[in-house]
Amino acid sequence: MRKLDSRRDFLKTGGALIVGVALPGAVTRVLGQGAAQAVKPPLTPDELDSWIAIRADGGATAFFGKMDMGQGVDVAIGQIVAEELDLPFERVDVVMADTALTCNQGGASGSTGIQMGGKTLRLCAAEARRMLLERAAQRLSAPVEQLSVAGGVVSGPGGRRVGYGELIGGDYFHHKLEWNKLYGNGLLAQGTAKPKPPSGYKVVGQSPPQKVITEKAFGRLRYVTEVRVDGMLHARVIRPPTAGCGPVAIDESSIKDIAGARVVRDKDFVAVVAGREWDAVRAAERLKVQWAPACQPFPPMDKLHAYIRGAKSIGGETPVRRGDVDAAMGTAARVVEAEYEWPLQSHASMGPACAIADVRADGATIWSGTQKSHFARNGTAKLVGLPPEKVRVIWIPGPGSYGRNDAGDAAHDAALISKLIGRPVRLQYMRHDATAWDPKGPAAVYRARAALDADGNIVAYDFFGRGFSRQDVLPIENDPKDTLAGQMTGYAPKGNVLFQTPAEKYEFANKRCGWECVPPLLERNSPLRTGHLRDPLGAETHFASESFIDELAHAAGADPVAFRLKYLKDPRHVAIVKAAAEKAGWSARPYPNPDRGKGAVMTGRGFSYTERNGTLVAMVAEVEVERASGRVWCRRFTVAHDCGLIINPKGLELTIEGNVMQALSRTLFEEVRFDQDRVDSVDWASYPIAEIRDAPEKIDIVLINRPEIPASGGGEPSTRTVPAAIANAIFDATGVRLRKAPLTPERVQRALATLA
Repeated sequence: MRKLDSRRDFLKTGGALIVGVALPGAVTRVLGQGAAQAVKPPLTPDELDSWIAIRADGGATAFFGKMDMGQGVDVAIGQIVAEELDLPFERVDVVMADTALTCNQGGASGSTGIQMGGKTLRLCAAEARRMLLERAAQRLSAPVEQLSVAGGVVSGPGGRRVGYGELIGGDYFHHKLEWNKLYGNGLLAQGTAKPKPPSGYKVVGQSPPQKVITEKAFGRLRYVTEVRVDGMLHARVIRPPTAGCGPVAIDESSIKDIAGARVVRDKDFVAVVAGREWDAVRAAERLKVQWAPACQPFPPMDKLHAYIRGAKSIGGETPVRRGDVDAAMGTAARVVEAEYEWPLQSHASMGPACAIADVRADGATIWSGTQKSHFARNGTAKLVGLPPEKVRVIWIPGPGSYGRNDAGDAAHDAALISKLIGRPVRLQYMRHDATAWDPKGPAAVYRARAALDADGNIVAYDFFGRGFSRQDVLPIENDPKDTLAGQMTGYAPKGNVLFQTPAEKYEFANKRCGWECVPPLLERNSPLRTGHLRDPLGAETHFASESFIDELAHAAGADPVAFRLKYLKDPRHVAIVKAAAEKAGWSARPYPNPDRGKGAVMTGRGFSYTERNGTLVAMVAEVEVERASGRVWCRRFTVAHDCGLIINPKGLELTIEGNVMQALSRTLFEEVRFDQDRVDSVDWASYPIAEIRDAPEKIDIVLINRPEIPASGGGEPSTRTVPAAIANAIFDATGVRLRKAPLTPERVQRALATLA
């Protein structure tokens, strides 16, 4: 294996990572830097060279500190940079999430890839263009105002021309930027150049394809599982059979007949390594470990929400306070109340995580599918006792993402094992490791009340959520305390107390929304620790809030769409609701459904509307409910989506479709099953997800492009809109209201039985 020690080495190799696997994307063109160049500037956010490089061929390479989870963020970043540099999209390459080559922009989180990460790349590309034009002005002996750029070629008076490659190709800008001194999502670096106005866009707004899809379809994309390093051993971790238990004794003789197999232990952390992967698997299965007596840290599964209701509060907020809710409740003609329950859910990534680590006394290299490579660098550095600058984390596509899944734990496990044995290690989880032990999306209970006057108007609205923190373990792997390896070797866990209130703009005269968090079920080493799952707490909170809005519309005798529009005043919010209703043909049928509860297959439609960090979504779900089986089929979705400026329309549509399918699965099927001392959801049989037969017949998408508004995120907002749309459609079809997710056939059947 050849290690690359600097960004300069990377550029000299043309972007190829010499470990038997290629980096994703088109990053393999030689930049052409020569040995006689000036000294490389430091990789810091205030250096233009940290963000943009112009190659000898006149093309550009952008260095992006986030990664792509299959939604085409790299394509959008390439479009943004190409636009500002006046280059064809095909001539811009994007390097992502390698800590030796990119600045810490926070990784993939919060749908900030374009909204925040893209902002710096746009500003830096504009600054690079400004500097190139200044050089061209000197070369062509003409003022900048008389120059034009097309395809990376600058033209001046008299037909004189010079290309970017001739101006700087292969050299550094050595140009300082203004930087807000923040790392992570909030990082902003910029020069003095002003970006193009949207009216001048030629590349942004188009839909170049994601080349990575072709690579996946033809089996050419290399995943982290395929990385091989000279001299590496294969490893498996040994998790306790019951939660809260540590190893008392280990009988290493139980694996002595497996060639090369050995035990690795540090306090409560236990693993096995071997020269062949199958030998590591066999050793993990056969190793005899005496564990401490089993404890029962969890309540019975059917008492989970009772636990949440009765547990002490560890913190909370009431961020929405308008008017006097209690006084208005006391004068109401009618008060409507409801409670909703959401389960614990697993990330259930397509495959279990894998990481490769080579930890040495003088530095470490880690290959990981983590969403946040820079934070993984910081956390693993602390775990193995190295300064962060001596650790390099290289992002390679993994089997799944969308929150804090098991990838961060795998990186830390691999780093720890490599340090302990002094050899490179490939750590691969098994399916049961991933599903049982990944951080879970929090379970919660929501209580909603509203007061109506005699005319059915809402005079008071009160919404309160209670559940596990969405940051019992933080969404970044910045500290070993938030990983299993860290907690099992003595790092004290310390999460954040964080929950959520609904994101919408209903203008009720008296409105109150608050939340409380309850303690985790087990303080450390827990298979039920909670963390971020795609759109953290968005699906569960808005399942409750938008279902309740639907209940209020029914109580008021109003059409659900008309009811929402009555209390929305912001023009963008009004427009998104109207766009979804119009596309779905909402007004073509009376409300309530005249066929409600009739026939062997009942049909209905439901509406939902949400906001997330500036992105607005409205949705109509059309469902079929089989009376005999209780099966729900979501036949059609209509989604209206407004995220400001749209960079790549087709990529956004595909992202929305992915959101809908994942949220559909979570709404109808997904629930972590557990006993009082262990998690029982360990595979696809015990943790079922949506299958092909559950896919909708059609997903209609209405994209509202607002070039005058900066782009906001598309990776998560439509996730939170799905659950209530489905639940409301089931009510429209059957006349029964389901307030406990997932909406499984068994629960639907029990609800339908109440109609008899």
